[in-house]
Amino acid sequence: MTYETLQCELNQGIGLIWLNRPDLRNAMNDVMLGELTQALGDAISDDAVRVILLAGRGKAFCAGGDLAWMKKARAMSPEEARADSGRLAGVLRLLHQSPKPTVARVHGAAFAGGMGLVAACDIAIASADTRFCLSEVKLGLIPAMISPYVIKAMGERQARRYFLSAEVFEAAEAWRIGLVQSIVPDDELDGAVNAMLGQLLAAGPQAMGHCKQLIADVAGKVIDDALSAETAARIAQVRASDEAQEGIAAFFEKRKPSWLA
Repeated sequence: MTYETLQCELNQGIGLIWLNRPDLRNAMNDVMLGELTQALGDAISDDAVRVILLAGRGKAFCAGGDLAWMKKARAMSPEEARADSGRLAGVLRLLHQSPKPTVARVHGAAFAGGMGLVAACDIAIASADTRFCLSEVKLGLIPAMISPYVIKAMGERQARRYFLSAEVFEAAEAWRIGLVQSIVPDDELDGAVNAMLGQLLAAGPQAMGHCKQLIADVAGKVIDDALSAETAARIAQVRASDEAQEGIAAFFEKRKPSWLA
């Protein structure tokens, strides 16, 4: 499918989605969000896609919202404004709730909504020269739709600082507070991303989906008898699956499992 603001590729199980508005530092508008919704939905439903990689063309990952789009939104009715805002919320949920791993390749800048895309992905790898900013308050706005994901990634205490101050911070700080899991020199970014993709492709596709659901269901729960029973039931169910049986058999037979063959 041809898009106006994206470029999409499928390569050996990797569904690569490029944000492709380089002249505007990949700033998001209503067209891009609609296309991201379509592209992510297609990648999630395509059995040939095992991992989803989100990246940006040009000098930046994503500069946030397109100011021209935001200017147009000033004239919207409350109902239109809610529907318009819901586009970004929907994209973030697709990234976060995808049964397939989502990886962000981050470089240059990730501001405002761009930081939301980073936080919504399962794994974020950034070049060391990347800058980050939650700039909304400088415009009298708030980072509402991205807040569940950014707060979960960096924690409430750090969110209080960066939501309120709109400071620009470096990749090293993004790593320290948990927004990204890895930072590497710019010329090593693709190598680091490819290494991570290789790790993910080696795992059982269904097992990764089960892991994502497990994390979502278990995080924050009290560790008690009920949780122990729930997790025991899950491993018993997964252990009996065709994928698990194949993986265990491949290990003992010293061969690659079917998803790597």
